Amino acid sequence: MLTGLPGDPVILLSVINTKLRDYYPSLDALCDDMQIDIQELSDKLDMIDYTYDAGRNQFV
Repeated sequence: MLTGLPGDPVILLSVINTKLRDYYPSLDALCDDMQIDIQELSDKLDMIDYTYDAGRNQFV
């Protein structure tokens, strides 16, 4: 569930990538800490053609 996060995928992308850059070593760590469903997040960002790159720890 993405409660408390922006509904707009472009704004969500910015928020998530900033959090990944500044606070979390991985997407799994972010999702565990924020209680976010990783598949729901990935699906939402896939709508704007962004996928998670573990090597960069960013959605690209």
